[in-house]
Amino acid sequence: MTSKEEALNYHAQPQPGKLAIRATKPCATQRELSLAYTPGVAEPCREIAADPNKSYAYTSRGNLVGVISNGTAVLGLGNIGPHAAKPVMEGKAILFKRFADIDVFDIELDAADPDVLIRTVQALEPTFGGINLEDIKAPDCFYIEETLRKTMEIPVFHDDQHGTAVIVAAGLLNALEIADKDIQNCRIVFNGAGAAAIACANLVISFGANPDNILMCDSKGVIHHEREALHNPYKERFVRTTEARTLADAMQQADVFIGVSAAGAVSPDMIASMNHNPIVFALANPDPEITYPEAVAVRDDIIMATGRSDYPNQVNNVLGFPYIFRGALDVQAKGVNEAMLKAAATALAKLTREPVPTSVCHAYHLDSLAFGREYLIPKPFDPRILVWVASAVAEAAIQTGMARRELDLKAYRQDLERRQAMSSELMRLMISKAQNAPKRIVFVEGEHEKIIQAARILVDDHIAQPILLGNLDRIAQQAQKQDISLEGIVQLNPRLSELTEEYAYRLYKKRQRKGLILNDARMLLRNANYYAAMMVECGDADGLIAGLTQHYPDTLRPALQCIPMDPDFSRAAGLYMLFFEKGVYFLADATVNIEPSAKDLAGIARSAARMARQFDIEPRIALLSFSNYGSVKHPHVDKVQQALAMLRQQEPELIVDGEMQADTAVSALRAMDFSFSQIKGDANILIFPDLQSCNIAYKLLIQLGGAEALGPVLMGMSKPVHVLQQGASLSEIVNMAALAVVDAQRAAT
Repeated sequence: MTSKEEALNYHAQPQPGKLAIRATKPCATQRELSLAYTPGVAEPCREIAADPNKSYAYTSRGNLVGVISNGTAVLGLGNIGPHAAKPVMEGKAILFKRFADIDVFDIELDAADPDVLIRTVQALEPTFGGINLEDIKAPDCFYIEETLRKTMEIPVFHDDQHGTAVIVAAGLLNALEIADKDIQNCRIVFNGAGAAAIACANLVISFGANPDNILMCDSKGVIHHEREALHNPYKERFVRTTEARTLADAMQQADVFIGVSAAGAVSPDMIASMNHNPIVFALANPDPEITYPEAVAVRDDIIMATGRSDYPNQVNNVLGFPYIFRGALDVQAKGVNEAMLKAAATALAKLTREPVPTSVCHAYHLDSLAFGREYLIPKPFDPRILVWVASAVAEAAIQTGMARRELDLKAYRQDLERRQAMSSELMRLMISKAQNAPKRIVFVEGEHEKIIQAARILVDDHIAQPILLGNLDRIAQQAQKQDISLEGIVQLNPRLSELTEEYAYRLYKKRQRKGLILNDARMLLRNANYYAAMMVECGDADGLIAGLTQHYPDTLRPALQCIPMDPDFSRAAGLYMLFFEKGVYFLADATVNIEPSAKDLAGIARSAARMARQFDIEPRIALLSFSNYGSVKHPHVDKVQQALAMLRQQEPELIVDGEMQADTAVSALRAMDFSFSQIKGDANILIFPDLQSCNIAYKLLIQLGGAEALGPVLMGMSKPVHVLQQGASLSEIVNMAALAVVDAQRAAT
């Protein structure tokens, strides 16, 4: 669980909020400025004035969604107003970007009057490709959305209604198949008659449910024919002639229960009264109408979903809205109709029946996943959802005339697959692998506040078993200052350790013929870097992390003296992972070998390939030079060519080529000049001919190219040793620890 302080710091540091705007075009020279603004900007203005649809071609409108709220029904917080709603809307924006690469402006309106909100959103239509309404109270939300859909020519989507409905419908379709029930004959009970419940009911009806078989309950019980006037036309559609008056009455012999109401609304007796193979979607959050353990204790034939991630079958809106908008935007849709919603739900249902990739199972600490009672809905981090749902929505929009733009759907699916190469996916995978078997990771700078914070996260998230080195009193004081519990975190003072003498003797035995005497070994063991390295070498820790406050050589030297090389590799080498929106690149050697030989380069490339595979990435290795395939004759080029020959002999299955210039390695257009190459302009491992060029390149890419970095990762050691950048962020420390754990897992096999 996150603490209040952690949540507030996350939103406040290093700068307030969760969003920023970046330029997508260069604007560094006078010529570029004249293209971006006057006079060059006049040309697209004239084109759009003649045809407003060209705004999709010349502006960012086609990938821009407005997330709009008046703050009248925010999560479980109620009517907290537009200012307080802004963190939630920014969070929604991050989900759009993270899961579907959609840009967002979040707009919080001081507009409690529905008509004022409607007029404001209508006026914003030229800005956006779509509108996501969020956290607006019922029944205002129905009126607002209906009016905007009728009067606007872009998709308008109230996620609290239709996002929930799509996921519920997908899960219900699969649950009905497992229960062997026909939706037309099912008796369905809804509890809660707000935006989500009514939208769910309408979509379920569109899939074939008989409206007469649906009973809806609100806080007063069943919405029946003898109730006083409801003064709510949306509820009135679900008035039924029935003798049932309470939720308990309604659930007698029901086939399906869908709750979007309140915790504890359903009793075990109500579950017991349902028909065989009861389908129960208890979606109140954070506490469902009845908990999963309570329900399964009553019925062993139950098929159940909740809104919680710690129970099977989580109904999570993030499975829907990013991908629905992705498909709608990509065909420049004029709206979101029922066919598009049904297509999204159907795609999710069908995807659940497909074999689940191992990487998705690992993300949820499972050996396997298969369609059944406990797997009705895809997992939120399943990367296939983007392709399946967005393409289904786009196809439905084209078929029903909602699309302004036709697509080659096969090519579109391939484009969606390319969008999935995101850095966060890779680190999530690494953390998930670490969580499967956490290892003992020793931190040299255990007194530092960031290290203590990271250790708490590593324990709470079951990523690693941290060991902090340092003065125990100072560690305790720093933890108390930050209000961090040290429970589950091992702390050691090397100067007081009973193992120091044993470590010193073993280090002396390793290096006695390299000038080290026993007393000198004892002195070295007073240094936390040597102590940590000997802990790892002697099996008292599985990996070490250092470097937050130290120079790289001061951290590297003790590790190289204490821990042997991996027998498969003759050299240690330093690697950086650089994350861009389009994907990840591995750069080596960035930190260790100043002038590597051809043999060294081949070893570095093989080490980097192994690292890429730990991320489930198939390595494509480019050996870089200032020459393209023999275009220059020089001893430096000869060295790279020799490294290529060695690699192809050592590991003939590797995709590797060279020597080549950097743009040839990463530019598909440039690579077209060399069609014979194994690398087609999409290398993901870049091996530099010397440390100087790699070190310069990665630092420039971080500072000027906007790359996120993980590293330096020390490769070639028999046991995990990883060195942090000085001043590394908290997330970088956690990520490096996860990487060390996965390295230790591999070393243990």
